[in-house]
Amino acid sequence: MHHFTRAAFVATGFLTGAIGFSVSASAQTKWDMPVPYGDTNFHTQNIVQFADEVKSATDGGLEITVHSNGSLFKHPDIKNAVRQGLAQIGEILGSRLSNEDPIYEADSIPFLATSYDDARKLYDASRDALAAKLEEQGLQLLFSVPWPPQGIYTKKEIATVDDLKGLKMRAYNAATERLAQLAGALPTQVEVPDLPTAFATGRVEAMITSPSTGANSKVWDFLSHYSDAQAWLPRNMVFVNQAAFAALPEDQQKAVLDAAAAAETRGWEASVKETEEKTQALKDNGITVTTPSAELKTGLAAFGATMAEEWAANAGEAGKAVLDAYSN
Repeated sequence: MHHFTRAAFVATGFLTGAIGFSVSASAQTKWDMPVPYGDTNFHTQNIVQFADEVKSATDGGLEITVHSNGSLFKHPDIKNAVRQGLAQIGEILGSRLSNEDPIYEADSIPFLATSYDDARKLYDASRDALAAKLEEQGLQLLFSVPWPPQGIYTKKEIATVDDLKGLKMRAYNAATERLAQLAGALPTQVEVPDLPTAFATGRVEAMITSPSTGANSKVWDFLSHYSDAQAWLPRNMVFVNQAAFAALPEDQQKAVLDAAAAAETRGWEASVKETEEKTQALKDNGITVTTPSAELKTGLAAFGATMAEEWAANAGEAGKAVLDAYSN
């Protein structure tokens, strides 16, 4: 008698799905889309609308099921899951891939691009390079949407960078880890869903992130101050497994690309609105929102200059080309 575990059945299902990429799409194709953030997050809401538009444009021929909050695959595993065909499409914070290539963290160099206009210009300068890197791994970039500008969350007012020394600071990518190191803080990797527990248990004491993440995580339950540093605007990326995309009929491919273009435009507009609404939500719930002091700005800018030099050295000619295109 043969005994199959549930895990075996799941694995078989994934394998079957992956093999299915190579054959022509049937009357209805179903894709799984893991995303790292919850249903109330504006990125997730934008993606749900993207999926709805694809379904509508293909008359139900392509149905994308969005799995929010890391429920199908955790954030660190999403890219490889899509690459391996365990999911067909996914979303991640692009700068998480900086260990693979510096080009992925161009948007996270502190104080290089601090406004939406500058962030868009930087994205335009780096998009082709990003797409080429993903293509090397069998992935196709569909669209990218920025988070609101990053600020500093703490349990007390931060007047200078010296006030960050010794604090356990949440890091979500290499840039935030390096910034914490330069400030003399102790970087600790924590994913968004784990933030309340991490602060409640004292695992972290401060973080640099967006007003969006702060409000969605209800930081007023465990923090008191937000310094609106507007340090950088990191972007999420949505990409698709190239084999899965190639298996679609041409009209469905066009539907995906059209919906992606609309989602990118809509997402950038939503991010601007999100900045205003979520910063106000922080204030409404008792968080003290401040503009960085001149001393704090100077100290953070010095860290940014150091990180920009380090990034340029690591990124080589490709990085230089991006910075040149951005500057011109």
